[in-house]
Amino acid sequence: MSKKGRVFIVSGPSGCGKSTVLKEVFKTYKNYHFSVSATTRAPRPGERDGVEYYFITEEKFDEMVEKGEFLEHARYAHCSYGTPRGPVEEMLRQGVDVFMDIELQGARAVKAAMPEAVSIFIAPPSLLVLEERLRGRATDSEEMIRLRLETAKVELEAAGEYDHLVINDDYVRAASEVLAIIHDA
Repeated sequence: MSKKGRVFIVSGPSGCGKSTVLKEVFKTYKNYHFSVSATTRAPRPGERDGVEYYFITEEKFDEMVEKGEFLEHARYAHCSYGTPRGPVEEMLRQGVDVFMDIELQGARAVKAAMPEAVSIFIAPPSLLVLEERLRGRATDSEEMIRLRLETAKVELEAAGEYDHLVINDDYVRAASEVLAIIHDA
């Protein structure tokens, strides 16, 4: 029988560099599928259905919740988001590792449903560095930066719930640490 894939949950505050670290990891690690979430929000310019998200109606989302088709789901800013169970389970059966970039609530739900999942929390070196990164992106209002920093404090307090903590003070070093976690899992 072929080897079953593994689930890797990756979380961390907005602006901590999760995407940058994972892009570096995926330059060398190829046996992976990046889980695509479903959402009821409208696509942003350039987003494609099935690539960035599965864009579905509220009715379809509610139907999927009722049928137990999500590993985790939540509502944010009047929109629903969730991780469809089917594609994840199919990749695992094929022996492909599945990576989920999800927030704290979703990570808790997936870990409860799949205790064997490996959870990795990526943290900034400090809140000051995180604030500098958020301001440096120049994509958020002052209010949004404040909200992201408040959320980051809560997330950082929960970092101990994860199997691994990676400090992203240098994305290449952090990616190397994530690769070591994958290898040892």
